[in-house]
Amino acid sequence: MFDRLEIRVLPPGRRFAAQVRFWVNGEDIVEGAVGEGGRGPYAADVLPAGRTSPLRATGEARRLELGEPECTGGCCGFLTVVVQRFGEIVQWSDWEVPWAAHTDRPYPPPELHFDASQYDAEVARAETDRWWQVYS
Repeated sequence: MFDRLEIRVLPPGRRFAAQVRFWVNGEDIVEGAVGEGGRGPYAADVLPAGRTSPLRATGEARRLELGEPECTGGCCGFLTVVVQRFGEIVQWSDWEVPWAAHTDRPYPPPELHFDASQYDAEVARAETDRWWQVYS
């Protein structure tokens, strides 16, 4: 059974520009790993206009920053994962979790495996849904 990815863009707030959150199997992976008040990466960084999103999975492993705690990643570290495509499977593995998050959260999140077709379709949907740029 494959994991299921949903990419959501949250509207900008007073402190931050529009940010991306990653829901896997119905759960917010950022909040689950870094806690309430943490944030995902800026939408403009992971869903850039005019170029391919770093969320796209290729055969070359690449580390992506998915979030940070409320105190910022510069303080406690970032939530990162290695993304790589293996044929028809996209794998998220080798998680790094901010050190402050270790006290009351499972460490690290589990390795995730997505059906490449569903994963590609979700990234493509998020890349083309640019509603958040109106507010940025």
